[in-house]
Amino acid sequence: MSNTLSTVFNLFPFGRIRRNHALEHATLQVLARRAPGRMLAGYSDASGFWIVGNVSTEDLLQAADEAVRRLRAGERSLAVHPACGTNFVVSGLAAGSAAWLATLGGGSFRKKLDRWPFVVILVTLALILAAPLGPRLQAQVTTDAEIGGLQIAEIARYPRPRVTLHRVRTKNH
Repeated sequence: MSNTLSTVFNLFPFGRIRRNHALEHATLQVLARRAPGRMLAGYSDASGFWIVGNVSTEDLLQAADEAVRRLRAGERSLAVHPACGTNFVVSGLAAGSAAWLATLGGGSFRKKLDRWPFVVILVTLALILAAPLGPRLQAQVTTDAEIGGLQIAEIARYPRPRVTLHRVRTKNH
């Protein structure tokens, strides 16, 4: 990554969001290894991250603490999550663009229908080519596995009828 891009990506609040995003992913991956199949989601911002799903606050704190330790120990791969929205956006953009390109040009409904196999082939190729781009974009742009002095400041639990929300606030020490 160029020095200019690196500087922009690390300006406040971007740098803080990227580090929190990495910690969110790492926490979700630790939780997933402890309880496979549990449905969890996350969302990061400059103050920390949210975890959506039924997990105890104690389990979440233990997983977040482990995630901090492991990221600091150099386990950069924990910052890249297979179900990150970045992956879906990259795939959606590639597939949508391919479909749009394939349908350019006028013509009757019949001519457009005749292009359907071409649309399917282009969209399929776009998805295949986009698959490695999402994780790469996560690793280089939307997360920063070098969390430095980032630590868990507090976790607040917000139970809802069907799902529990946790607000994980972070701070730098």
